[in-house]
Amino acid sequence: MRPGKPFHDLAQWATKAPEGERLISTAFGDKVKEDLKFVHNEPGVHKPDPILVADNVTRRFGGMTAVDVKHFEIERHGITALIGPNGAGKTTFFNLMTGFDAPNTGAWRFDGKDLAHVHPEQVARMGMVRTFQLTKVMSRLTVLDNMLLGAPVQPGEGLFRALVPGLWRRQEKANIEKAEALLERFLLIKKKDDFAGSLSGGQRKLLEMARALMSDPQLVMLDEPMAGVNPALKQSLLDHIMALREEGTTVLFVEHDINMVRHIADWVTVMAEGRIVAEGQPKSVMNDPAVIDAYLGAHANIDLGDDSVMDLKESEEH
Repeated sequence: MRPGKPFHDLAQWATKAPEGERLISTAFGDKVKEDLKFVHNEPGVHKPDPILVADNVTRRFGGMTAVDVKHFEIERHGITALIGPNGAGKTTFFNLMTGFDAPNTGAWRFDGKDLAHVHPEQVARMGMVRTFQLTKVMSRLTVLDNMLLGAPVQPGEGLFRALVPGLWRRQEKANIEKAEALLERFLLIKKKDDFAGSLSGGQRKLLEMARALMSDPQLVMLDEPMAGVNPALKQSLLDHIMALREEGTTVLFVEHDINMVRHIADWVTVMAEGRIVAEGQPKSVMNDPAVIDAYLGAHANIDLGDDSVMDLKESEEH
């Protein structure tokens, strides 16, 4: 198996799992943590095995520079969090990396392949998929049909090929089986025939994440996966994100929930005013003066690792 290629049958390697549960290896997560232990905590630092590398990426809107990133890397098989206050440029940077926006300058490579001028659908076919802060489900299609939209092989898409069932029926059956297996995993199988518009906000997040896995991506990028999610579903989303890593999938996510970041991220990158101001392991980053200043301004003597601090900050914003 070539490095970076995920495979989703680790559960089958175990002889027996508790009923209703899946057994997965922790080898990927353990290796990433061990490798990153020896990486310096500083902006733009090089990683042992990066799957995505960006250099000198800028995006300007008129006279305002929204993104000015000198160097950025994502470690393969790890969970990297991209955090920062509102307006820091996180989503804009996300859009640039996935082809949804074009930079003024810069170059980036995914698994060694140049991504300059590559369209979003081509980026997805290369193995890098994303979700959105505001979910992009097709409300008037069923949950199952939404899943099938994420399948990379659709032989019956063309008009003339669609008229010859023998050309696409076998692949369609395989796509449906895969979609149903993912819906089972994400606890949405009972909703498969419901319209996606009837799902709750949290269920839509689960659907988007499940749909992203239809193409067996190497890198999944999640834009604020916890935004607007009912607390009852948050733990389920966390479990799914961590399971992705243990299956060999690399994860980059944008998030405001500092508690979540501390608990699941292997590496944290902090943006403020369009620039990367800090990088490192979660505990180190939460005590970085630049990070504290970016989040709390003058309260520079406060530890972001203290849950009560972030609760206080959120109450002040509301």
